[in-house]
Amino acid sequence: MDFIGLGLLALVAVVAFWAIGAYNGLITQRNKVEEAFSTMDVYLKKRYDLIPNLVETVKGYAKHERETLEAVIAARNHAVSAGTPEQKIEAEKGLAGTLGRLFALAEAYPDLKANTNFMDLQGQLKVLEEDIANARKYYNGTVRQFNTAIEVFPTNILAGLFKFSRKPLFEVEEATERQNVKVQF
Repeated sequence: MDFIGLGLLALVAVVAFWAIGAYNGLITQRNKVEEAFSTMDVYLKKRYDLIPNLVETVKGYAKHERETLEAVIAARNHAVSAGTPEQKIEAEKGLAGTLGRLFALAEAYPDLKANTNFMDLQGQLKVLEEDIANARKYYNGTVRQFNTAIEVFPTNILAGLFKFSRKPLFEVEEATERQNVKVQF
C-alpha cells in the first residue's frame, strides 16, 4: 500500500470513529432529555393527584363557585391526558392559570384559609411547585444541550442523517404565568 492509500485509510478511520462518538453522544443527550422530562412528569403527576383533594376542600366552603372548581378539574384532566411533551407543556400553561384562580377564590373565604386540611394541602402544593420549577430548569438545561449538539457543525450533518430533531423547551409564554402559583395566605 502506498503513502496516499494509508493516508486515505487513516482519514476514513478517523471519520468513522468521530461519527460513532458523535452518534453515541447524541443518543446519550437525547436520553438525558427524556430522563429529565420523566423526572418533571413525576412531580407533575404528584400535583395532579393533589389537585382533586384541594378542590374537594374548597368545595365545602365555596359551594357556589362551581365554575372555577370545574375549570381547575378540567385543566388538570387535560394535563393528565396529554400524550407528548409538547401537549404536556401546553396543558400545563392552562393548569397554572386555573390554579391561580382557585387560590384567588380561596382568598374570599377566611374560614377556608384557616382550615387545617387546606393549609396542609397548600403546603404540599408549595413544595411540589418548587420541585416542578427545579425539574423544569433541569429539563430545559438538558434540552438546550441536546438542541445545541444537533445544530452545530459538524454533528448537525450526522443529526440530520439520523433524524434527530429539536426538543421543546418548557417555557412560559404569558408574563402572568411566569410566577409560581401563590400558595401563601
